[in-house]
Amino acid sequence: MNKNIIMATLFATLGGAVFADPIEGTWQTQADEGAFALVEIAPCGPNFCGKIDRTFNEAGEYASPNIGKTLVIDMAAQGNGKYTGKVWRPSNDKIYIGKIALNGDQMKLSGCIAGGLLCSKQTWARVK
Repeated sequence: MNKNIIMATLFATLGGAVFADPIEGTWQTQADEGAFALVEIAPCGPNFCGKIDRTFNEAGEYASPNIGKTLVIDMAAQGNGKYTGKVWRPSNDKIYIGKIALNGDQMKLSGCIAGGLLCSKQTWARVK
């Protein structure tokens, strides 16, 4: 078999995984008012969005009405593992200025008001 065909096949097979953005994947939120979620972050247009995939509380997994809703909104890569966009907080149904800072399999996510002067922060862990 031609070497170029082998390389093209390998590139086509692995290309998506090799060039995936570091923010893409499933992340576990910190508990907020006794519940946490698994959020799937994927491209949405030129940026990234995160939808609630599964929810858990002290009793285990439960069917939250927030499953499928977008929590991380239109996050644009700024370089060096930093992203800016918006975040939605389900417990008070408000949208905030959002910031993300990645460090390996940990994400520091901030929701801010007053032009970014006052922020509430969570640390999320990559599940996959």
